[in-house]
Amino acid sequence: MAENEERLRRTMMFVPGNNPAMVKDAGIYGADSIMFDLEDSVSLPEKDAARLLVYEALQTQDYGDAEMVVRVNGQDTPFYDNDVKAMVKAGIDVIRLPKAESAEMVQKLDADIAAAEKEFGREAGSTHLMAAIESARGVLQAANIAAASDRMIGIALSAEDYTTDMKTHRYPDGRELEFARNMVLHAARAAGVAAFDTVFTNMDDTEGFYRETEYIHQLGFDGKSLVNPRQIPMVNKIYEPTEAEIKNARNVINAIQEAKLKGSGVISMNGQMVDRPVVLRAQRVMKLAKASNLVDEEGNYLEK
Repeated sequence: MAENEERLRRTMMFVPGNNPAMVKDAGIYGADSIMFDLEDSVSLPEKDAARLLVYEALQTQDYGDAEMVVRVNGQDTPFYDNDVKAMVKAGIDVIRLPKAESAEMVQKLDADIAAAEKEFGREAGSTHLMAAIESARGVLQAANIAAASDRMIGIALSAEDYTTDMKTHRYPDGRELEFARNMVLHAARAAGVAAFDTVFTNMDDTEGFYRETEYIHQLGFDGKSLVNPRQIPMVNKIYEPTEAEIKNARNVINAIQEAKLKGSGVISMNGQMVDRPVVLRAQRVMKLAKASNLVDEEGNYLEK
């Protein structure tokens, strides 16, 4: 697992790597992660130009605190090697492998990243990776894929290719994705990495987007892949903790601090012992609350 707990990943926004305006402006929308795409959104004649555009942008543009991700072309394409080398050289945070179907594919990317880090003088292990699950085989191998590398920060479901592979298509209720979503989510949790849900492409169906995002939030996904910046505040709103959740989390954090001051290894609150899952949940709630500007620097709830 690679630093999975150190940042929120509610929103991962796709940015076509061949669109100079979108590449330049990607940092202004407030996505937790920005994912430049060198694969499906880029036509064959534009592959080399897109790679260069993204490389130059990573050297010259300020994307703030966003995690920088790139989706490279698949290992069965002639573009893969150059994509990996250029992005490692550019200092990308995460390389996303499309169409992952085995641990061996992830391990190949891991080795290729390691070689590129050495070649370009990057710190060993500084480039992380994630894998996109896009087929029936990938879903069934999700646990092995998620645990295949110490560089792994997360796995993502990509529904368009998956539903094609399953000889179906997307439906409004999302029932065709239930098994895949649960497999990806359980694989991610077992490996201690993040789980990302698929994109929702119908921008005219706001109600459907909210419904789907509420559902994946309830399941436990860390966040959602997005195709439009307008979806970012919508996702963030759904992931906002409630006032009651924030105040309870604050009490848990206070109990932790009191236990530390007393030199006690046992954390108690209202006469009840606080166990590790409660502590982890409280820490995540406070992280979400701070990201949503719902608390002050000390973690106190800001009344609206």
